[in-house]
Amino acid sequence: MNSKKKCGLVLEGGGHRGIFTAGVLDVLLENNIFVDGVIGVSAGAIHAVNYISRQKGRSVRYTSKYCSDKRYMSLKSLITTGDLFNAEFCYHTLPEEIDVFDNETFEASSIEYYVVCTNVEDGKPFVKKLTSLREKNMNWLQASASMPLVSKPVLCEDDNGKLYQMLDGGISDSIPEEAFRALGYEKNIVILTQPKDYAKKKNSLLPLMKLFFRKNPSLLKTMGERHNVYNQTLRNLEQKEKEGSVLIIRPEASLSAGRTEKDAGKIIETYNEGKKTAEKYLERIKKFLL
Repeated sequence: MNSKKKCGLVLEGGGHRGIFTAGVLDVLLENNIFVDGVIGVSAGAIHAVNYISRQKGRSVRYTSKYCSDKRYMSLKSLITTGDLFNAEFCYHTLPEEIDVFDNETFEASSIEYYVVCTNVEDGKPFVKKLTSLREKNMNWLQASASMPLVSKPVLCEDDNGKLYQMLDGGISDSIPEEAFRALGYEKNIVILTQPKDYAKKKNSLLPLMKLFFRKNPSLLKTMGERHNVYNQTLRNLEQKEKEGSVLIIRPEASLSAGRTEKDAGKIIETYNEGKKTAEKYLERIKKFLL
């Protein structure tokens, strides 16, 4: 008898557009739908942890409340710390003191959790399994969401004590379904934050990237190819969906929230769009996971 295939969630990023994903995940929580594992990139990685810790509504609650708060995201923070999203506030003060993250439930969960970062030295994706977000583990989550030009690289330590400079996982593997498949996840629900007709274009900021990362030629090469890799990944996913090993969930139209959205109303609207989309897909999700 064949064992049941491992089922996973693959979550792309998109800054504050990712609150769409939080809406989808909250519908899964409302319906007690849990998978074997989750792999997330950037905002996808951030919202995944609240799904695993079963803290429905936490993502939209703190994002809508603090999106215009200068402690959370500001030009002042970028100038003074090198990070548009203030690392101390976002990854320590907020989860430890203000809207407390449930570490105990996260650590007790049977759901495997992986984040994807980009190694600044070689420009390649680095997949890291996390069983806790305490102390230095949080650096991996921060790194996955550290967008180039508006974030400084994050120093991360692997299980052997080796240190790496890491940036946003979306640079090298925006939708890591293949990486998850290589880890044994043969059936995956992929949550995207762009509509079906979206095609990524070459980054208009590449000339500036070349100035900032002139000492990192491999990273620059990855950045230059990102749009081609992303668009090919979408084509591959659509083929896998036809074959039945992937279910794609994405917004029907462009989302109202932007990557660095400061309008709480647009944040909530985008979250509700995620919930509405998930509710439409609910029966398909249940059938897919059987």
